[in-house]
Amino acid sequence: MTDALSAESHFVDPAPFEPDSGPEGRAESASAWRLIVRKFLHHRLAVASAVILLALYAIVPFVELLAPYGQARRNGDFLYAPPQGVHLFHDGRFVGPFVYPYRAHLDLDTFRRDYKVDTAAPQPLRFLCRGDGYDWLGLVHTDLHLVCPPENGTLFLFGTDKLGRDLFSRLIYGARISLTIGLVGVAISFTLGLFFGGIAGYFGGIVDAGVQRLIEVVRSLPELPLWLALSAALPPNWSPLLIFFGITVILGLLDWPGLARAVRGKLLALREEDFVQAAELMGASPARVISRHLIPNFMSHLIASATLSIPTMILGETALSFLGLGLRPPVTSWGVLLNEAQNLAAVQLYPWLLVPVLPVLVTVLAFNFLGDGLRDAADPYQ
Repeated sequence: MTDALSAESHFVDPAPFEPDSGPEGRAESASAWRLIVRKFLHHRLAVASAVILLALYAIVPFVELLAPYGQARRNGDFLYAPPQGVHLFHDGRFVGPFVYPYRAHLDLDTFRRDYKVDTAAPQPLRFLCRGDGYDWLGLVHTDLHLVCPPENGTLFLFGTDKLGRDLFSRLIYGARISLTIGLVGVAISFTLGLFFGGIAGYFGGIVDAGVQRLIEVVRSLPELPLWLALSAALPPNWSPLLIFFGITVILGLLDWPGLARAVRGKLLALREEDFVQAAELMGASPARVISRHLIPNFMSHLIASATLSIPTMILGETALSFLGLGLRPPVTSWGVLLNEAQNLAAVQLYPWLLVPVLPVLVTVLAFNFLGDGLRDAADPYQ
């Protein structure tokens, strides 16, 4: 009786067994990149950093549309104007986004401009409006802006500088240069690092010794003085575009030795593996062995190095421009904006000149957190 009851309570599925049908089978059959993405999505701080960076880089092609003013637009009546707040309610009723106008007058005792907020006359902001003209991506001339100052009014969200230029607009324009220079500089340093580290680790011998001596020479030079010397050597009559590429090349040329030495160490350990010898016996060229079989095996290290090198490039450009040896006006970058904050007396009186520090801080931290998340996700031992 007991055997009959146990036989009736035991269910046997007559369907054929398929190892990939269950959740464990699907996880095991997932591709390596899908597993990396799945692990990365569990790193909340890295995901939040990725969203912030995507938002920052998404505005790069549309800086003219997003900025209320042109980057060189001057407002002579509002020099060192403090930030204006955006309000929604006036006298207890909803008005919509508006600002209170400034009334400026010159204090003859301190020889400073004092700005009083006129709370009796709210000025509504304009959206999808016509403003300063610009050439979008150098192709289409237009004057469309997402938000504009009120008619016969101003919109200084972060205040103005000594020439009456809107800091918020210049901050958006500076994002294009500062964010782009990091990507281009890392592309240069990675190309050099993978090339020299790859040939040194794969071939060894004289090639390895020559590359190691070159790395030691480059790393023995003091970085900051070398940055300053090479930046000062750029001809002063170069166009802003050539200055941009010159600074990018300088930053890229001095950042590759660390990656090259790491790539060399990995390749020295992997080149004796069976899969490498099998590829060589099948006739694979050294370039194919390095690019298709060796480098993918430590992609996690490369990803982390890339995301951690970009903020180094951004800080390098910011430091050079801050010292007056990097990008120069009329080019606008976060470092150029901070260059105007060197005067401590001006910063004490007008603290909003230090606002460009915030995007630099946010971008560097976001790249660092993103690099940690990508490294952990791509590490097969995690």
